[in-house]
Amino acid sequence: MTTTTPLPTRMLPRTRHALTTLGMGGAPLGNMYDLISEDASRAAFDAAWAAGIRFFDTAPFYGYTLSERRFGEALREHPRDQWVLSSKVGRLLKPLSPHAAPRELPAGETAWQNPLPFEVHYDYSAGAIRRSVEDSLQRLGTNRLDIGLVHDIGRVTHGDRHEFHWRQLTSGGGLREMEALRREGLIGAIGLGVNEWEIVRDTMEHVDLDCTLLAGRYTLLEQQALDPFLARCVERGVGIIVGGPFNSGILAAGLRRPSSTLKFNYAAAPAEVVERVARLQAVCDGFEVPLAAAALQFPLGHPAVVSCVPGPRNADELNGIVRWMMQPIPAALWTALREQGLIAADAPVPAGADR
Repeated sequence: MTTTTPLPTRMLPRTRHALTTLGMGGAPLGNMYDLISEDASRAAFDAAWAAGIRFFDTAPFYGYTLSERRFGEALREHPRDQWVLSSKVGRLLKPLSPHAAPRELPAGETAWQNPLPFEVHYDYSAGAIRRSVEDSLQRLGTNRLDIGLVHDIGRVTHGDRHEFHWRQLTSGGGLREMEALRREGLIGAIGLGVNEWEIVRDTMEHVDLDCTLLAGRYTLLEQQALDPFLARCVERGVGIIVGGPFNSGILAAGLRRPSSTLKFNYAAAPAEVVERVARLQAVCDGFEVPLAAAALQFPLGHPAVVSCVPGPRNADELNGIVRWMMQPIPAALWTALREQGLIAADAPVPAGADR
């Protein structure tokens, strides 16, 4: 890719931040599942910039600060007003004791290959949120986050500890601190970065969110968040950033890889998901459209959605994602998916599908 013209943008309704409709997710640059060299990481970023991507998402958790450091180094070479950056709060990364025995990562964190020498402490309190933002700004080398997201709050993530963390965030002042950081300009827009749409609904009763990065819950494979949640977001002006549009990769790989290697929701794909992907792929094959292209473009049909943010591991993957984004998709494909019950009957589909 050689163009330096930004991709089309959509605005966050409440703050008017302009996000490119295709963003770049930073989890792979934190060595998620695979070791990514510094050269490969930088090549992936440079390919994204050349392709016109100007929205980048990261988090302290990704590689235990590695992703933020890599993005910060790359972004600082470009004027600050030319890019939009989101990062997250909810985990503090504290130095691993130099006297500690060789560590084993906790369950749920084993995706990170060779993470940096820190350990994770969940903390959604006001003080921890402010410290998290200040730490991120130092790693990133900037004086503001365009978007600050509360990371992985929710019952599925925290189980028995959910109520404790929820109190930290609500009655304990965490959300008030996010609002204070927004007033001070250290954060431009506030939201959540989660895999559970229900917790976004609940949080909207406590604070005016500007946006939410919702990973995996509104995709070609599942649309449980469609109604009434996304309709409520449109009413309230809450922009939705779709993370994980390939549902941990299964919609990018399709069934062209051994089923034992396919992931869904960060784990091995269950048989019923594999079967549904096979049906989706069959329809797409009938129209000679890559399944991944349909998966990437589908969420952008909803008026609440402002950007899709897949996570490429290298420049080749990034350029493939850009091709999928530009792939013409006939309106008849969406009709066929509806008729076979593979997308919700009332799910909006991308306009201009016959371009």
